[in-house]
Amino acid sequence: MATDRTAESPGQPSALPADHTAPARGRPRSFDREAALARAVDLFWERGYEATSVADLTAAMGIRPPSLYAAFGDKRSLFEAAVASYQQSHGVTLPRALDEGPTVRAGIERMLRAAAAEYTDPAHPWGCLLTSSTVNCTAPEVEQAMREVRNANVRALASRIRADVAAGHEPPGTDAAALAVFVGTVLQGMSQRARDGATRAELEQVAEFAMRAWP
Repeated sequence: MATDRTAESPGQPSALPADHTAPARGRPRSFDREAALARAVDLFWERGYEATSVADLTAAMGIRPPSLYAAFGDKRSLFEAAVASYQQSHGVTLPRALDEGPTVRAGIERMLRAAAAEYTDPAHPWGCLLTSSTVNCTAPEVEQAMREVRNANVRALASRIRADVAAGHEPPGTDAAALAVFVGTVLQGMSQRARDGATRAELEQVAEFAMRAWP
């Protein structure tokens, strides 16, 4: 929340009633930047980039437009900061689950089950911000940036699968790129199903079926 600061000269009467405080001239309102950013993350996550206005953001963040622009830049810059914050917080859950598996197959199974829990957690908006925030987006640069984030995740997964093929954990003929696309598609579908109201149990069943399809 914004905090007003008083700017009055000593010995002069206040221009406002005693129960009001005037903001100091030339001094920005102080606020908790990280808390405000967290609220922006939730709003972009819930509504998406296109449907979230600057007025929505300032209301949720508890600040005025000048403070938003001074701290984060324009709406696009704030969205980029929100995406980065998401990747460093909620976004680490799935990669961590992947890393905990002794093989990439075991890691992907853990990751899909973690997604079932994360995507339906009532503590935050449903689904995945990286998947849903630019649906029906009319800003090509924003849409392309998010598409590249998702594609980079798929490429990284393909590299992990290739490493396991080289190590002998997967058959030599495994198509790592196609398998990574399959897993990425399952994750994106799980995100959308969560937004449509699917339960954790339902998404865990999706994860189970997906692993049955593993070649």
